Amino acid sequence: MAWVILGVIAAVVEVSIPHFGLIFVSVGAAAAAIAAGAGFGFPIQILVFVVALGASLGFLRPRMMSRLGSRGVPSRTEPLIGREGVVTTDIETTVGAGRVNVGGEDWAARAQAPLPAGTRIRVVAADGIVLEVVPA
Repeated sequence: MAWVILGVIAAVVEVSIPHFGLIFVSVGAAAAAIAAGAGFGFPIQILVFVVALGASLGFLRPRMMSRLGSRGVPSRTEPLIGREGVVTTDIETTVGAGRVNVGGEDWAARAQAPLPAGTRIRVVAADGIVLEVVPA
């Protein structure tokens, strides 16, 4: 009975707070409740709970996330791709990076070829918070 209660509580919390991840606890609790109903002892019930929880996380979560279309945390650099700016600190390929001003903000940047300060640039990609730039 405790497994059923745990499963119901986890399901209610999941419905109340979507993406919390407790639906997998509900799956594990349901499997453990079935094991308990079949007469297995508590150690086996725990084992069934853990295996079902892990299996549901491993197999169901990736499918659910792809269906929900979650992109995760939005990037601050993504909207900058395609925009133009100016090199504020020389970009040297040997050092690995320089600085650029894009949209009134200062960003770390790198380029395939050295670019002196004052060069107009266009952002072509981003690697984390470092902008990949080319001459405009």
